[in-house]
Amino acid sequence: VSISERPSIVETRERFGDWEGDTIEGKRSTGYMATHVERKSRYLIAAKLLDKKAASLTLKSIKAFWRISKKMRKTLTVDNGREFARFKELEDKTGLTVYFADPYSAWQRGTNENTNGLLRQYFPKGTDFKKVTEEDLAFAVKKLNHRPRKCLSYRAPHELFWKASSGALAT
Repeated sequence: VSISERPSIVETRERFGDWEGDTIEGKRSTGYMATHVERKSRYLIAAKLLDKKAASLTLKSIKAFWRISKKMRKTLTVDNGREFARFKELEDKTGLTVYFADPYSAWQRGTNENTNGLLRQYFPKGTDFKKVTEEDLAFAVKKLNHRPRKCLSYRAPHELFWKASSGALAT
């Protein structure tokens, strides 16, 4: 489903539960990371991938989203990469509705692109992802989720996201 069919409320960031997804690549043939960022809170979830196959990304993404409250899983906007080919399974297992950005329009998923840039502070281009452990990734994600952001009135994504997921703000 094209991004042009995505509900307009997603663009306004008025509600929680709208996500952007992508992958980042390590040094050639050393692995990948799946990244998913909630648009309103900038909360990040990520998973290590051994390859960029749709089956791997789908399985790891489903596992990552199961820790997230159902009311915080509305939409997911991704690029047109082959790794998102099993989007229907992702929708069925997570309750998310997947939308695809226009080709060569990374700005349509700007929150995710920016967050991937922040994650690159921990794992610069050329990093051998075979040497990166799940614990290393979890540490970086935790640091980013607890980092206050100017765009959030100097609150941290973790603070906003978990307050909303356990309260009335998520509706």
